[in-house]
Amino acid sequence: MTEKKASSESSPLLPSTGMMRVVPFAAQFRRIFNNCLCSKKNIFTNRSTSTHQQQQQQQRPHRIILCRHGLSLGNVDATVYVDMADWKIPLDEKGKEQAKDAGRRLSNILDGEKCFIYHSPYRRTTETMDLMVSQLLSTTQILGTRSEPRIAEQQFGNFQNYEEVKSSRDERVKFGRFFYRFPSGEAGLDVYTRVTSFISTLYRDVTQMRDVDGVDMQRCNVLIVTHGLTLRLFLMRWFQIDVEEFETMYNPDNAFLAVMERQTCPKTGKEWYQLTKESADHLQIKTRSTKPIVVPTN
Repeated sequence: MTEKKASSESSPLLPSTGMMRVVPFAAQFRRIFNNCLCSKKNIFTNRSTSTHQQQQQQQRPHRIILCRHGLSLGNVDATVYVDMADWKIPLDEKGKEQAKDAGRRLSNILDGEKCFIYHSPYRRTTETMDLMVSQLLSTTQILGTRSEPRIAEQQFGNFQNYEEVKSSRDERVKFGRFFYRFPSGEAGLDVYTRVTSFISTLYRDVTQMRDVDGVDMQRCNVLIVTHGLTLRLFLMRWFQIDVEEFETMYNPDNAFLAVMERQTCPKTGKEWYQLTKESADHLQIKTRSTKPIVVPTN
């Protein structure tokens, strides 16, 4: 009986030795590529389905809105920090009115849409959030709230010596806000690092709300109630702003709403965010978006 000769194309084993045949990478790639071309579900011919799936995966919140807390007792009188822990400092009466006004502006922006809220655990930011929510059309607009330590104020130390902190703040202006480190406290770089970690969590939360909880992200917004420097560093990280531009940015007014609006590319379905012109002008930011590069297709 004549033994059938093994085909070098079909058998992965060398016929004489039984050893595994090493197929050149180029041959493997051609085989995979040809299989894709012949498949009914291949990514090259089924572009409509791929685009739809991409749009589903890319679906992000309608807006990301950042708010600095209302005027606090510490903003009015810096000596408060000497005897009161920074995180316990409340809003003053003017700050409470600012927070309510911010809530009315937020209500107009949302126009009945849903919102999920992250807030710094500091008392002044928590009070700001509560007063803002009180001005919405309905509490059912709020999908949930979360106290998030990573968006807290820059740490200046514990109970602060007024003269030492004032001297450090003056020195920071000369040195630069991003890299200057307060004695026993944080540098702007440290806040930038924890904000970066928070953004990763934000992405995961959005994915869960969309895919697990069934939230329609097209009509959902994210509100982040935080502090002036933290707000700027969030935007620096999100829009990939360099240190030089960051140093030219201004702190937002108390209870100011910085609004990032979702943009969508009609060709690819890719989404990104753009800071409104009003927000960019207020903060003196030149970089308003990180629009993705669209590669032309044949």
